[in-house]
Amino acid sequence: MKPIEARDLEKSFGKVRAVNGVSLYVDKEEIFGLLGPNGAGKTTTIRMITGIIPPDRGSALIMGHDVLREPMKAKAHIGVVPEIAAPYVDLSAWDNLMLAGRIYHVSDRERKTRAKELLEVLGLSEAAHRKVKGFSKGMRQRLLLAMALISDPDILILDEPTSGLDVISARMVRSIILALRREGKSLLLTTHNIEEAGMLCDRIAIINKGKIIAEGSPEDLKISFEEFRNIRVVLEEDLGGIERALEGFDVLIQGRKVSIMCRQDEVDEAIRKIVKLAESSGVRIKEIQTAGPSFEDIFMKIIGK
Repeated sequence: MKPIEARDLEKSFGKVRAVNGVSLYVDKEEIFGLLGPNGAGKTTTIRMITGIIPPDRGSALIMGHDVLREPMKAKAHIGVVPEIAAPYVDLSAWDNLMLAGRIYHVSDRERKTRAKELLEVLGLSEAAHRKVKGFSKGMRQRLLLAMALISDPDILILDEPTSGLDVISARMVRSIILALRREGKSLLLTTHNIEEAGMLCDRIAIINKGKIIAEGSPEDLKISFEEFRNIRVVLEEDLGGIERALEGFDVLIQGRKVSIMCRQDEVDEAIRKIVKLAESSGVRIKEIQTAGPSFEDIFMKIIGK
């Protein structure tokens, strides 16, 4: 029995097919990432798996329980942090946890013990009795995670858990996610942060336009693109005509930094072309590096951007 299993999920909103035949599963003690650009169908898939909206077709199971036919049995195993969610700002962190514990039917003694432990682990002990309206976004996100964990669920479902967080808060949330997996929990998370998915996830599914178009471990996905190289060029000043000169290559221009994705046997040709363009334009090249593709390069190649 898989902790989470989705079978051929489909969902349309009017004429727009948001999710088109998505199937996935999450193993025990695994972090599974659903990765894709904004509007790819990630959140709609999560909402069907958690039973918030019904699919037009297909089914979602939590620990073998259909989320629509046996919602109470299914939801008893999960904690959820939606992308758009907020704790009650006029309550303290402690009171939010007590409320969440009652919603999950956690006994009074257990929820107080769990709340104290979670506030400590999540770095919120000193703010436990402060109203949430004075919390930073990072503190609120950590409190939402604590609220999802108050019932000590087997499964956590996190929709964009680090979206909009500063670097320190995002790192803390990632560390907590990894610690939860070590404790034996199964996690499903969505993200459009490519490098984050590569750091956290045991397996990844890439979704685009409502369909899963690639799946595997980050290592497997990198191996499948090992014949590609990424040429990184740093220019002294802006250089026009790069895309025209490198027509046929995947080129990303970020100011004076240029990335060129190509096959191993095309590296020399690509370098010659950009060096020739720079020389003819009188622009000095400060640096050229060649390396294997990053996870971001692979992601962009897969979704065809």
